[in-house]
Formats: sequence, structure tokens, C-alpha cells
Amino acid sequence: MKITHTEIYRFSIPMEPFVIATGTMHFAQNVLIRIYTDAGIHGIGECSAFPMIVGETQETCIAMAKDFAAILKGKDPLEIPERMNDLLGYADHNYTIKSAFDMALFDIAAKNAKLPLYKFLGGTKRTIETDMTIGIDTPEGMATTALKYKSQGCRILKIKLGKKVHDDIDRVKHIREAVGEDLVLRLDANQGWSFDDALFALGELEKYNIEFCEQPMRTWYDDKLPELNVNSPIKLMADESCYNHHDARKLINSQSTTYLNIKFSKSGGILEAQKIHEEALQRGVKCMIGSMLETRIALSANLHFALASPNVEFFDLDTALLGHLVDPVVGGLTYNGYFLDVPEEIGIGAEADEFFLEKCESWTV
Repeated sequence: MKITHTEIYRFSIPMEPFVIATGTMHFAQNVLIRIYTDAGIHGIGECSAFPMIVGETQETCIAMAKDFAAILKGKDPLEIPERMNDLLGYADHNYTIKSAFDMALFDIAAKNAKLPLYKFLGGTKRTIETDMTIGIDTPEGMATTALKYKSQGCRILKIKLGKKVHDDIDRVKHIREAVGEDLVLRLDANQGWSFDDALFALGELEKYNIEFCEQPMRTWYDDKLPELNVNSPIKLMADESCYNHHDARKLINSQSTTYLNIKFSKSGGILEAQKIHEEALQRGVKCMIGSMLETRIALSANLHFALASPNVEFFDLDTALLGHLVDPVVGGLTYNGYFLDVPEEIGIGAEADEFFLEKCESWTV
């Protein structure tokens, strides 16, 4: 089997503004690719650029996608490690757009094997329940949003923090008082605190029964994570500090964290995500599967991976529910409230709506 050509789409998704510690997103900066083969099989991949986290924009993703497509033309898509090494040999980093190519290659491989992706990866169905993320707002506004999600059946909330530490404590206080003790609360500071602020905040927030706190400090303070981890009454989860399995190994060996957050936009896709999962599995460190602002195409791939990854215990796959004003996806992951499932179709089982794609700027390489 050979790759004949690749379609690249500027897959912009209008959405309500989403605020985190490092910035505000006014639309989902997504890129869609479709890799075609001479066997009549094509694979779909999607990535969501989040520049304030990964340093990639929609423009850089599109530019690199054109180069990557040219590199892969004429090569065997079923040799996934070799194809991803081809991309690595051309350019380091650029994990977000690489994840779209990785996803499309796995889609082709699963379709060629005539299996849903989770079965191709060796997985089985299990119950998957996502959290819902609350972006940064006033304490009162965030409490109102929390009550709305609770009324809709949500049982797990992820609270974005990382601004002024006393305001952050007030945000959590208001939310816990509003929703009561039944809901699980998770925190995500998105690198917003200093070491001293993190230590203070985590101590003050313990009484609100917090499951864990993601990425309390900037990655340049990773050398201080072991000290924070041993002194924090709340368990820590490394997110922006963990891009690949080498990061995972270093974080685990230095006892810097209790949990790891795996995201394709950081790992470069399924192949490296599997290595992070294996590194964590061998050391008994539980993982979360997370996401940026993807549609249900990439979220479907995330869920397939999670179903084949028994050490993934936490699920943050709510991005299609976070203010997307359109759903340009046919098939794919479904939400039954906050419980997720993927179809039994071969491959990822999701496609882009052709009417939506007609309005998107596109290139063929």
C-alpha cells in the first residue's frame, strides 16, 4: 500500500470564548487531514493548536502539514513507526500537527485490518465518564456554571485556576458550596502559580476535597516539583511537564507527580502516547487522557486509545461540549450525558461533514 496524496483543511470551529491561566481561545484552531492510498483506503486525522500551551498555531500546523504530506507521499502508511520517524527526521517538536498524521495512519491501519481502532489497538469496551471543564470566571460565575453542569447530570468537574491565588481559592470555595459534597472536583492551574503560591493554595484547598491538581507551576520550575509534590496535601498531575515518554520517566523517577496527563497534541499522537502509558504502567502511575479543543473526530481517536490503555483511569474528553457552536462531524464518539462510547465501525469511525469542509480553505499535496 502506498500514500498517493493528502488533503489539508483549515478546520476552524467557532466557539464561545474559553479562558485559562495562560490565555483565551475565541475559536478552535483545528487542522484536518485526510491521507489517501492506492488501496482505496483513506485515513482521517485532526489536531487542535493551542499556542499558549504547545507553541503551535493553526498557521504553523498548516505550513508543516504541507511539508509532512510531501515527505510521506509514495510511502507505506502501514509502517507507522517508520512514517513518524520520517517526520521526526525532518522536524523536531511540532507535536500537534504530527498527531493528526499519526491519527490518520492509525485510521488507515485499522481500516485495513477491518477493525474498530480500539480493537486494532488491543482494547475492549468499558465504562468511560468524562469530566466537564469550567473556564476561569468570577467565583460567582463559575459556581453558576458548576450548578448548570450538575443539573445536567455531570458528576466530575475540572476547575480552571492559575490567576491570583486568593481569587482562585475563592473560586473553589464558591463551587464546592454550590454543588455540595457529591461531585468530584479536580483543579487545573495551567502553570499559573509560583512555587510559594502553589504550596499555599494547595494547603488552603485541601478542605474542599480535591481529587488532584494539574500542572500548578510553569514547566521551568520542574526542578521544584518533587518538593511541591512531597509537601502538597493534594495529589499532583503533570500535564505541560509531560510531552513524551522521556518526560514521563523523569517525572516518575524524581517523584515529581502522582499522575500523568496524556494528550495527543503534546505526544504527537497515539504511538508516543502508548509509550507514555507503558512507562507509567510499569511504575504504577495512573494516567488521564486529555484534549485541547478538538471536535468529535480527534475525541473519537482519544477514546479508542483509552479503551486500549488500562492504566488510563481519568478522562477529560469534554472539548466538544465546551462551547463549540457547530459539530462538523458525521459518526464518531457519542455522549450519553457524560458517558462516552465509540461506534463499531472500522477505523476511527468518524468523518468530517462534507458541507462544512466545502467552506474550509484546503490544500492537496
